Amino acid sequence: MNGVSSHIVELDDLHNPSTFHPAAPIIPAVLAAAEVEDASGKDVLRAIVLGYEIGIRIAEAVNPTHYRFWHPTGTCGTFGAAAGVAAILGLDVRQTADALGSAGTQASGLWAFIDEGAMSKHLHPGRAAENGLTAAYLARAGFTGAHRILESPRGFVAATTDGGTAEIALRKLGAPFAIVENGFKVHACCGHTHTAVDLAIECRERLQLNDIQRLRVGTYQAAVDVAGIETPSSAYEARFSLKFAVAVGVLDGAARITSFTDERVHDQRVMNLIERIDVAVDGEIDSRYPLEWGCRMEVEDARGELYVSQATHPRGMPANPLSDDELHEKYLTLASEAIDADDASRLAQRIWLLPEGNARLFVSELSTTMAVR
Repeated sequence: MNGVSSHIVELDDLHNPSTFHPAAPIIPAVLAAAEVEDASGKDVLRAIVLGYEIGIRIAEAVNPTHYRFWHPTGTCGTFGAAAGVAAILGLDVRQTADALGSAGTQASGLWAFIDEGAMSKHLHPGRAAENGLTAAYLARAGFTGAHRILESPRGFVAATTDGGTAEIALRKLGAPFAIVENGFKVHACCGHTHTAVDLAIECRERLQLNDIQRLRVGTYQAAVDVAGIETPSSAYEARFSLKFAVAVGVLDGAARITSFTDERVHDQRVMNLIERIDVAVDGEIDSRYPLEWGCRMEVEDARGELYVSQATHPRGMPANPLSDDELHEKYLTLASEAIDADDASRLAQRIWLLPEGNARLFVSELSTTMAVR
């Protein structure tokens, strides 16, 4: 349940080079095991870092061809969840290899849902968390898994990529941990829309709505493939519509949860603006993806003058980061949907102090707070 809910409003974290949302599958699995095993806060943080390291490295090994059919948050998240729980359980090398083998054979998550606006995407991290946790507990009980799950001719890399190699996962081994390359989403929609939304908000600050005659978005191919819904018919589809996200960015100066509702999909002001938005693949920008998630925006005003802006990384990513205060404010805004402000603030302090605390008590307190609400 935590895996599903962490992903459902499209505001979770994001690792750009691997096109992977690590937190939603990994942290729920680690917290579940930590509560049962009475782990310390330090143990939890160590397990999360290791889970991210494994999940992200495997996602980088299979990206970008994997992404054409497979959702890395579901597939590679299963490996990350297994690795994180293995750390909580203190599994040895062989047991950890067994856990990863069993995780890999359960890894799944196909993009077909996007063709129909189906809800399956949010199921992916939930199942990844569940399957990764199950794989680690089975390994502790002596259940074996394929130790060559990545590099086998019938393994994960061969089955889910076009010419990928498992060795890519070992690049930069010993360098700073992959978790420090991770970022946080600012807008409540598909990450491939975010750089464009940032530019749309900037555009709003320059021009009045009535001055905008044409708005041209140049982006990379994956953004068009995943967020190319032209005219969304539901709030869910709107989150995967680059045109809709840009339109609400211009109109609202933000792309909040409240910007993506069934009612807003039929808002005539949004529809009128969408008709003035063109989206196309920019070859230069596409050549730098996935290391950069760039966008170029041209806005033509009523006098025929062009206003051009460009960005290579969306806000919230390591190259364009949020401050701790901004991240804290994002947390409080989201938490207030479920608990009152005092409880949210108190839990925030517990999270910052997790290295000095106990995971079981933290999870129990969180569960109690949610139940009371």
